[in-house]
Amino acid sequence: MGDTASASGGQQHLRALARANRVRLARAELKRQIAAEEISASQVILDCPWEAASMSISDLLMCQRRWGRARCRRLLVSLGVPENKQIGTLTQRQRGALAAVLSANGRTGADALAPARSHARHEALVVA
Repeated sequence: MGDTASASGGQQHLRALARANRVRLARAELKRQIAAEEISASQVILDCPWEAASMSISDLLMCQRRWGRARCRRLLVSLGVPENKQIGTLTQRQRGALAAVLSANGRTGADALAPARSHARHEALVVA
């Protein structure tokens, strides 16, 4: 009886390792595609492919060019989304807001917000 349980437990363990390896390889390929700008992070957020469903948002954002931890954190704090939240658990509102900021005018997150801030500063200078 003990041999049967451990044999099936061993098979289950091997299947879990094989699945984890498939997910790891698929995520690595997805990250390469994002880094090479073959696919956009906003598209991954909207489509949520199986390999990205359990991936954290910060991991996805940081695989883009010129995106580090500080830039990622600044964007996510402004949207009220935790860094370690998984892509698959985002609400539709969060997905839409994040994708809109990332793809605004074909630019990335903080750069898309910059013109609004500089325009407001310019108006403040003109009024004063």
